[in-house]
This record gives sequence, structure tokens and C-alpha cells, in this order.
Amino acid sequence: MTRPRIGITTSLNTTDAGAREQRLDLAYVRAVERAGGLPLVVPMLATDEAADAFAALLDGLVVTGGPAVTDGLVGRLPDDIDETDPDRVASDVRILRAFLDAGRPTLGICYGMQLASALRGGTIYADVERQVEGTAVHSRGRGGTEHPVAVVAGSRFRQVVGRDALVVNTRHVQAIAEPGDGLTVAARAPDGTIEAIESEDGSFLGVQFHPEAMEPALDALFGDLVARAHLSGRQERPAPRRGF
Repeated sequence: MTRPRIGITTSLNTTDAGAREQRLDLAYVRAVERAGGLPLVVPMLATDEAADAFAALLDGLVVTGGPAVTDGLVGRLPDDIDETDPDRVASDVRILRAFLDAGRPTLGICYGMQLASALRGGTIYADVERQVEGTAVHSRGRGGTEHPVAVVAGSRFRQVVGRDALVVNTRHVQAIAEPGDGLTVAARAPDGTIEAIESEDGSFLGVQFHPEAMEPALDALFGDLVARAHLSGRQERPAPRRGF
């Protein structure tokens, strides 16, 4: 069987010499490969035209973790999280919109989940621990480790993971306050923090934790993406609709 082509977005780093480099944690690549997909690095493109053309080559998309999301921000960012480089944000928005607008298979991880929600008008706490009373520590940098999440019954996420509860890693300062239009909550931490969201049409699934970095990795999420991408790749891809 032909491997579905899965695009994976990257971070953007500036070296001491001033070079700007795209970087990708190998764990994402391995997770997609184990799931039967063909991992393809998404280049940071500067135009909608190029992004649409590249998106047309793909069958599915993973939007990886990153620094802060500032669209739809509630409150001010704390000192221990940086804003994401504007060039990365612009590129991520282009490729993500191309997929969201066409209802194509997408997995958003941490920043990727938050960005998708923001694109649909959702809001995000700048620092959920300090803004919402009773919130536990969710940042590894502040001493967070792992915690359970309750999976919403009847959700697509529940079908994918096959469980009512999970124990996940903790790597975030921000958290979704209100999901964007057409997105519903699929899992929460015991303190109420949103840990997973999904689209009503089933094309998008987003998680606040990092499934690629769990021990063992939560491969079911990548397997679901690849399975959906395989079906999508056998159908005629609709043209993206700009102005999301």
C-alpha cells in the first residue's frame, strides 16, 4: 500500500551566526513513519500560492508544538514563554488554513491545537495556571510532570484512543479558554484544562500534550491521521477556500 504523504511543520531557530534554520524533532518523524505514513517536512513558505501548491502534494498534516500563540490571547504572556517567530506563524497559518478550509486530515499538537482554535475565533489563556484558580502546574519548566485526562464519551478522540482516561505529559503554559467555531472539547484534565479538541466533521483533532514524546508514544493518534489521510488521498482533493 502506498504510504500517505504527511506534512510535518517545524520550529524556526536563529543560530549565533544569524542563520535561520528550520528544525524538527525526530520523534514526530518516527511516529508518522511507524503509523505507515511518509513524513515530509513542510517548508516555511512566504505566499498563499506556494502554500496551497505544497498542501496539494500532501494527504495529511501534523502541526507541531511551539512557543506562544498570540491570536485570541486572554491576558499577558509570562516571562517563561516566548512569542513564536512571525515568519513561522505566517507559514503555519498558510498551510493549516489550506487544510482546515478544505476539511482535510490534520493533527494539531500543543501549539498546533491552539493555533487551529485561534484561526476559528477561539480564545487562549496566556498563563492558565495563574489566570484560572485551582489550575495545576502544566509546565515542565515549572515542575509539572504528568497528569490524567478524562476523555469525553462519544467523541472521535475516544474512538481513536479506545479509553475513557489517559495519563499524559505536561508541557504547556497556555491553554484554550474557549474553542473556536466548529470545534468541541474531547478531553479535560482534572482541573478542567482543555486537553483535546476536535472538529465536528472529524477532519481535525488537536491535543494539548505531546503524544510523540510519551513513553510509549501514543501512536494511535498518528495511526488515525494516516488512516484518514489514506482515504483522503484516494479522493479528489477540493481546492482550498481562502478567507477562512
